[in-house]
Amino acid sequence: MKRFNHILGAVATACLLAACGGGGDGGGSNFVGVLPGGGTGTGTGQPAPSTGALKQPAVVLTTLTTAQIDAATASSGLQAISGKAKCDVSVVALDYTTLGPKGENTNASGVLLVPSGAACTAAAPLVAYAKGTDVQKPRTLANPQDAETFLLTAMYAAQGYAVVATDYLGYAKSTFPYHPYLHADSEARTVIDSLRAARVAAISVGTTLSGKVMFTGYSQGGHSSMAAHRAAERDNAGEFNVVAGAHLAGPYNLSGSFKLTNAIAGYQFFVPFIVNTYQKVYGDVYTDINTVYKQPYASNIENLLPSPTLTYSTLVSTGALPGANGETPAQARDALFQSAFITDVQTNPNNALYLDAKKNDLFGWNPKAKTLLCGGAGDPTVPPAVHLVPMKADFDSRGVTTVSTVDVDAQIQAAYGPGGKAPTDPTSAAFATYYASYHGTYEPPFCHARARALFDTVK
Repeated sequence: MKRFNHILGAVATACLLAACGGGGDGGGSNFVGVLPGGGTGTGTGQPAPSTGALKQPAVVLTTLTTAQIDAATASSGLQAISGKAKCDVSVVALDYTTLGPKGENTNASGVLLVPSGAACTAAAPLVAYAKGTDVQKPRTLANPQDAETFLLTAMYAAQGYAVVATDYLGYAKSTFPYHPYLHADSEARTVIDSLRAARVAAISVGTTLSGKVMFTGYSQGGHSSMAAHRAAERDNAGEFNVVAGAHLAGPYNLSGSFKLTNAIAGYQFFVPFIVNTYQKVYGDVYTDINTVYKQPYASNIENLLPSPTLTYSTLVSTGALPGANGETPAQARDALFQSAFITDVQTNPNNALYLDAKKNDLFGWNPKAKTLLCGGAGDPTVPPAVHLVPMKADFDSRGVTTVSTVDVDAQIQAAYGPGGKAPTDPTSAAFATYYASYHGTYEPPFCHARARALFDTVK
């Protein structure tokens, strides 16, 4: 299999992440229109939701033909996993109303990918997608050249699914002053409101939706999509006919991850993002930032992420975050954080950051719709042993039968490991390349293929 150099090379940046009511199979009623005053109706007799309205008309940016999609997937090697395109795909920009973590009125942007063409006239199921961790504030998924957007195009929209993907709060056109990173309730709200916006936009561009809804997301998005799936079944059963959820390489066990003594790959990006978010949302992580961070980072880190100008690479190369000198994750952690703070987080059951993380763990709910958890055993950023395995054990402890799991590590090794096996020498260049690319580049397509396989059974 060719490596996905042309299309998916950027996914290592775009998809990286810390550590990127009723289900049922019957077709629910479709959305019926825009109500007076800009609210949206659901077609179910439910009151119009107060959010998810379009702030401006949906805009079709371009339409990708099956030939264009196939040429790109063939040249990149993705076609071996995605298959050939069945549908043309229109890329529609969205800007919609939603709420912040404390109920603040705000907005988020995103993209709707709609299938079209002679072979794709049937009403489309709607997939709500949540993206992986992003450090670039201006980035939007309403960009057909974005690697993550193209992956969604090839894997889902070109196969007959409509896909809505949010940029999240604090990115692109959102006016919210920060991104509430790995804050489950606001993530869920932003994703659910994107579904509402997509239903309005679909009508305006002449697309018919079937009423069936699926949730998926990768990395941070796996946490977001599970939070949204949980909220939709719990709070919006009359509005959404949720038929499946596929949550991919997500950090479901945030509090447990803070107890680890080993530092994950990408620690210097992800953990400050969480610390700063929980300080903004809960206000209890610290009273003096210098007790958490070491200088020179303490002076500028509170509002560093997401950045209006810096990327993963330039955050390090400019010295905004440690790592320019090849530091290991543990060395980067120790350069950034005060040792007393790290020790307290790891050992004190009453540590505020640990307790805030616990509020955003995703244990304790029972999915009604078919649900898949996907990961790769070799993932150095979101280790399944820390997140997927405890999540499945939690479901099993209550006798939940709707959840299955899959480990795509064997496929990753076969495609990318030297000789079909993961490299074992930690000092080798092959080892460094393999594990640096594992979570962001190698793992996503294999997990998305498993997600689509599940969705195909209920669409």
